[in-house]
Amino acid sequence: MTTLSLQHTTVLLDEAVNALITDANATYIDATFGRGGHSKLILSKLNQCGRLVVFDKDPAAIAVAEAINDARLSIRHEGFKYLGDLSHGSVAGLLMDLGVSSPQIDTPERGFSFRFDAPLDMRMDTTRGQTVAQWLLTADVTQITEVIRDYGEERFASSIAKAIVTRREEGHPISTTAHLARLVADTVKTREQGQNPATRTFQAFRIFINAELEELQQALEASLDVLKPGGRLVVISFHSLEDRIVKQFIAKHSKEEFDRRVPVASNKAMKLKALGRVKASAAEVSANVRSRSAVMRVAERLAA
Repeated sequence: MTTLSLQHTTVLLDEAVNALITDANATYIDATFGRGGHSKLILSKLNQCGRLVVFDKDPAAIAVAEAINDARLSIRHEGFKYLGDLSHGSVAGLLMDLGVSSPQIDTPERGFSFRFDAPLDMRMDTTRGQTVAQWLLTADVTQITEVIRDYGEERFASSIAKAIVTRREEGHPISTTAHLARLVADTVKTREQGQNPATRTFQAFRIFINAELEELQQALEASLDVLKPGGRLVVISFHSLEDRIVKQFIAKHSKEEFDRRVPVASNKAMKLKALGRVKASAAEVSANVRSRSAVMRVAERLAA
């Protein structure tokens, strides 16, 4: 492994944990353990009867979790789409810190960053699944275009997809981060000031190969089952696609629903109460530039 500083500064650390914990004797979930910033603070605030269940797909994250010697901690090497496996109403709080972590970005061989020349991998879980490079060996122009357009909101998606397939047909398939970044830079002629032309394409491929948005939707739905009344849902997102899903989910379940097709139908009770939206402070953004796009949304599970 390349020697780099792989420290991770946890975003909205105190804000998230303070919003999450309502009972020091209860069970909580950190659905994205990462390098354990939120989890360690959660454990420090729990009593001996309190419990913390952590999820993560990344083997490196699981190794960090396993080094914590605390009987209150349970570890699951899987994505948070499996939250629904937990018992109904068993959890007092659920935290999701979405996206990719600094150590993942800063480890070249993970293939998340265009700052290094490395294999084009991008899997959160390196023990299973297709890499981006493997997917690009068979994906057609339409598939690639849709991924870059839908997950990267890239207006040059079609041109980039055609260039990728053309290189493949010429016998030069895209297999490294540097190769992909150069191709995008050659194809995208205009870009927002200060942003690398490949930013949106890299984001799109990462989200797609890890099924991030689909997993988020599954986890949010599962939260309604596992949270007990009064339990808190805390979600930190870092781009508009994630935040839109979270915002719409909370809004949908924070209002009464009526079936207009049935004249005398009773309304469906609200399942959540929205508690607010928080962004990183100016001081935090100054200390950690990666926090500038973070949005934290908090909701409370209402009685069924």
